[in-house]
Amino acid sequence: MSQFTGKTAVISGGAEGIGLSIAKALAEQNMNIVLTDINEENLKKASLELEATGVSVLSVVLDVAEEDQWEVVAEQAIARFGKVHMLVNNAGVGGDSTSIENQNKKGWQWVLDVNLMGVVFGAKVMVPLISEHGEGGWIVNVASMAGMGGVPYGGAYSATKAAVVALSEGWAGELESKDINVSVLCPAFVQTRIYNSERNRPAQYKSDTKAKVDENSFFNRAKEMVESGIDVSIVGKRVVEALNDGEFYIFTHPNYREVVQMRSSEIDAAFKKASESPLLQHIVNQKIKML
Repeated sequence: MSQFTGKTAVISGGAEGIGLSIAKALAEQNMNIVLTDINEENLKKASLELEATGVSVLSVVLDVAEEDQWEVVAEQAIARFGKVHMLVNNAGVGGDSTSIENQNKKGWQWVLDVNLMGVVFGAKVMVPLISEHGEGGWIVNVASMAGMGGVPYGGAYSATKAAVVALSEGWAGELESKDINVSVLCPAFVQTRIYNSERNRPAQYKSDTKAKVDENSFFNRAKEMVESGIDVSIVGKRVVEALNDGEFYIFTHPNYREVVQMRSSEIDAAFKKASESPLLQHIVNQKIKML
């Protein structure tokens, strides 16, 4: 029997794309699914699709940037299923893709509130529910390969995804004693509509002076690569595979290994240069005090 059987997963941004792919994969493991999304119409369609397979589904409209809405999800999840065992922080937006000088404050705030604070609020609300029943559980935060290294003209997206990676690394140690396993999913190009996040931008994040879209726009350039990326159904199955193997970093594109290795080698070289600096010789061999 699967370790997930009969347990409950809360998934944000679950009406389509990677979120729905993960929901389907977890449903195949006989989990109860709490499906949330900001788009009510798409959420209804996704819920009906899952229910047609015999899965127990609770759908709740959720703007992840609003902490009080997370509280509503928690209340309804407990009322319906009694316990929560897994949180999948998937909801995310691409945001504005433009040059440094054309950055738009509201555009940045939108990406920060959804991609970063949405993850923070999700964990803040759901971790107590996962820990209180003493059965252990999982947190899966969806970042991106962009979180493993910055992408030109994608400042807000890259910054928030890097933050999600760092958060996940910290939370893994913080939640270990509670038997809550943390993983961070870092996909590269997948067939989703991430490049068209604008369709779900709330009014408060829209500006009268819209950010100029450069011809070098990351999402304009990435659209073709996204559309020719891996099938989204693979991602959900890969997540289940990785959770069964206890993986922390979950990668879906092994061909990007060289890119990350190049970054790692450059970081290592920078440490070597620092170790050779006359200014730093007094701490070269100093033992690190772990927090």
